[in-house]
Amino acid sequence: MTITDTHTHLYSEAFEEDRDAMIKRAIDNNVTRFFIPAIDSTYTKAMLQLESDYPENVFLMMGLHPTHVKDNYKGELKHVEEMLSKRIFYAIGEIGIDLYWDKSTLTIQKDAFKHQIHLAKQYQLPIVIHCREAFDEIFEVLESEKSDALFGIFHCFTGTLEQANKAISYNMKLGIGGVSTFKNGKIDQFLNQIDLKHVVLETDAPYLAPKPFRGKRNESSYIVKVLEKLSEIYETPKEIIAEITTQNSKDIFKV
Repeated sequence: MTITDTHTHLYSEAFEEDRDAMIKRAIDNNVTRFFIPAIDSTYTKAMLQLESDYPENVFLMMGLHPTHVKDNYKGELKHVEEMLSKRIFYAIGEIGIDLYWDKSTLTIQKDAFKHQIHLAKQYQLPIVIHCREAFDEIFEVLESEKSDALFGIFHCFTGTLEQANKAISYNMKLGIGGVSTFKNGKIDQFLNQIDLKHVVLETDAPYLAPKPFRGKRNESSYIVKVLEKLSEIYETPKEIIAEITTQNSKDIFKV
């Protein structure tokens, strides 16, 4: 059984003390494919080191996270462009709009989001979307950019059934993680109405740990708890869900 974590910040400072042991725990639990989203240029070196240490397991994205879209964002986007011109990345991400922390940057967040969608189309790469309190704004941008060249993953999907179907209509898979195990997470109530072909698994480690680890540091091995929850929701063996979701990740990332 191969399990794919389509979104994990393995370079995070939260893993400074035990990164290798944490990755080994995941691999020992059949989690052997890790897709690593970018945040901003300050993390690039650590991401490249991670890939160098685990070349068979680690696959990098490049992008500017919406909460890091600040006054210097054009310089950060130049860094994204430079990195894309130098080497292979498997997605543009994580990108999007976040209105939870700062609504005042909406205009430049939208600009950065659109710019990076254009880069994804140019390089024929998927996008990995971060959306927090911004479904309407995200969908507005996706509608304006809609095309066969636009595809990817709606990371950490926490919306309604209607929003799930709308995301899927833009060629997006739904990234399902720890929220599916929360009592008040709500997506568990309708997820079985979404065909598994539209779903990928993720942790967003070190954030959003699933039950029974909620509130603690998340890590990639905990994706097994998400797999168990989806097995309940879909009334399907874990092995089948792991196989389908890993194939979905291969369809998206082309690796």
